[in-house]
Amino acid sequence: MSGNGVIGAAERESVLERQRTLKMARSAHAYVRGNTLKFYEWLGTLARGTLPEGPPVWICGDCHLGNLGPLADAEGQVEIQIRDLDQTVIGNPTHDLVRLGLSLASAARGSNLPGVVTARMLDEMVRGYALGLAGPAAREGAQEAAQEAAQEPEVVRVVRRRALGRRWKHLARERLKEVEPAIPLGRKFWALEPTEREAIEALFRSEGVRDLVLALNRRSPQAEVRLIDAAYWMKGCSSLGFLRYAALVRIAEPEGRSLALVDLKEAVRAAAPPAPGVRMPEDPAERVVAGARALSPALGERMLPARLLGRPVVLRELLPQDLKLDVDQFSREEAVAAAHYLARVVGRAHGGQMPEADRAAWREEVLRDRRQADGAPSWLWSSVVELAGRHEVGYLEHCRRYAEAA
Repeated sequence: MSGNGVIGAAERESVLERQRTLKMARSAHAYVRGNTLKFYEWLGTLARGTLPEGPPVWICGDCHLGNLGPLADAEGQVEIQIRDLDQTVIGNPTHDLVRLGLSLASAARGSNLPGVVTARMLDEMVRGYALGLAGPAAREGAQEAAQEAAQEPEVVRVVRRRALGRRWKHLARERLKEVEPAIPLGRKFWALEPTEREAIEALFRSEGVRDLVLALNRRSPQAEVRLIDAAYWMKGCSSLGFLRYAALVRIAEPEGRSLALVDLKEAVRAAAPPAPGVRMPEDPAERVVAGARALSPALGERMLPARLLGRPVVLRELLPQDLKLDVDQFSREEAVAAAHYLARVVGRAHGGQMPEADRAAWREEVLRDRRQADGAPSWLWSSVVELAGRHEVGYLEHCRRYAEAA
């Protein structure tokens, strides 16, 4: 890395690997979030029938706490939805439940909450998921919607309020550190190689990208869209090591000018296993967008699959309202309430894809085999407990290797 913080493409691989290792060493919860492969390796060792088989639907595939949060649609309306679909496949909805349970359990441990709270979280998770399956948002009345809003946990309410009050200047200050039309190179944003810049410029001259940018916030179809800056973006954890770029775009309309920040992210093969016999797009970027449109319409409607430098990428304009639930500490009440609420969001995303009969049958299956009348089913509890133990061992081994290499 040079003195001004700019890094060339040749140095990226080692820097990104070090950064990923560091991020996953920060806490057991961070290790769980960044190690989707270990999760599915364990699932692959299970005998068929250990976990229930739900109706094949689009699932998140990496349904952890940080992948849920407020998202704005093309009209600026904000909803809590699944916000990261890199691993999406048509698969078994049970996998999202177990993954969310593991994430919540690790967050509870990181908050020094006793095991009894984890047990209550899983109980409430199942109740919330079943409620989400009972009826998609479009079929709920005003009374049900008001009741759900009243049940929204404080940790979700706070981030929703932040999302509703955010504007472009907040996004610019957070991502760009300034409102000037340039991406500041440094620790997060790195200079492009000439071939990268040429490829991104060519992509932004395409009609599909122009349509994507103009689709939001009722921008004029006659507006001029021009790429004014771009940089490699060191962002995320599981995506480190793959193509990731930020592009700054100027939009010139008759009423004035505005800016847009577009995220370009390489789409890779999913670790999540698809259900047997299902048909999905073979192109990873098309798969991600199809899954997003099924699970999180507010996100999917502003995503575009494309090719860049011979690789599949997904383009998405970042909106100020897009935030993740990045919880450092849970209280007992917050942990239980969040488990219920977020599982309801996931249940709604799954159930909205199912015919009514399938939805009812799957809800009955999820609620079967519970340890007590209002408890979690034994398969969920045993899965989360075993996975928590395996990930704790994996995390400590990861930290040992990190310490030795430091």
